[in-house]
Amino acid sequence: MSDTPHAPAPDLSTPASVPAAVPEADEHRRVEELAAHAAKEGVRTGPFASLGGIGGIGGIGGLGGGAGGGRGAGALRHLALVIALGILCAIGAVTKGSSFATTSNMVLILSLAAVIGVVTVGMTFVIIGGGIDLSVGALIALASVWSTTTGSQAQGPAVMIFTSVLVGTLCGLLNGLLIAYGRLVAFIVTLATMVATRGLAEQLSDRKSQIVTADTFLSIAETRWLGMPLLVYIFAAVVVLGWLVLNRTTFGRRTFAVGGNPEAARLAGINVRLHTCLLYVVSGFCCGIAAVMLTAQANTGASTHGMLYELNAIAAVVVGGTLLTGGFGSVLGSILGVLVFTTITDLFILNNLTTPIQEIAQGAIIIAVLLIQRWGRGRSVTT
Repeated sequence: MSDTPHAPAPDLSTPASVPAAVPEADEHRRVEELAAHAAKEGVRTGPFASLGGIGGIGGIGGLGGGAGGGRGAGALRHLALVIALGILCAIGAVTKGSSFATTSNMVLILSLAAVIGVVTVGMTFVIIGGGIDLSVGALIALASVWSTTTGSQAQGPAVMIFTSVLVGTLCGLLNGLLIAYGRLVAFIVTLATMVATRGLAEQLSDRKSQIVTADTFLSIAETRWLGMPLLVYIFAAVVVLGWLVLNRTTFGRRTFAVGGNPEAARLAGINVRLHTCLLYVVSGFCCGIAAVMLTAQANTGASTHGMLYELNAIAAVVVGGTLLTGGFGSVLGSILGVLVFTTITDLFILNNLTTPIQEIAQGAIIIAVLLIQRWGRGRSVTT
């Protein structure tokens, strides 16, 4: 036998020159630092920047560019919506000055915008994350019916509110599980959920309106602070909370990343399926809150509540500048979109225009905005 010592066998299990094929686990700090660096350096600009990068810093650069580099375009959209609101107010002042330009009418517009505004906040998260939720109106109906059953009302207003929010959240969770882990198309899943939950609401209520007898619950719609309905304060609180979550938390950054480029987000360590599921939970939670507000306003729980709310919410989000392809948008823009549509509705009512005309105008506005977005996307790609 030779006395020459054998050289140690190389450790082939962890080659130093070959990078790990599988990304490390979700690293909160690393994602935050790379996203902040990308936004600061302007790695990408424009709302479609995130579509180009895949993996590593490139993917995160897309995240930063989508959320940070597109701020200029977002500010212009917000300014355009403010100008549109100003034009609508001018039209109202000229055509119906004595009725439109009053404090009571302004409060009425905000009250009308409150319920659909809360739904729109949740819809904004879903669409920025690259999804769609057609079930929001039916979820509101089911939550309102379930919270106003005899058994729920017997337990008091706190249980009614809890039931409404819980029903909305659980339905959102069901949507999220089917879409994220069942790998089903969001459009089909939420369409099916819309039909099923509306049918369940009709079954529970026997197609009858359930009168709310709890005075404390009804006071949600009747209470006023400083001349403003409590519903408006709830609306404002949801908007502020939604804005903070979307723009000041890791959850918000991941929402932009998942919507802009899911593969890049996955390689950056984000659990795309879990995050997608949570976005629908957020939407369902908002529907539960909206159901409480709408039930208090109407004094009843009914399976007809929330009709076409999905159309109104999607329209407001699109008009507010959020891309249906995901990865770009803002809560502020969506709320401005809600106020634009609510003001238009108020003007139509004051000028005695019928509901069909309002719906035609709403559809025309949505198509016009989509065409403008398409035109802007073409210019962004060519430049």
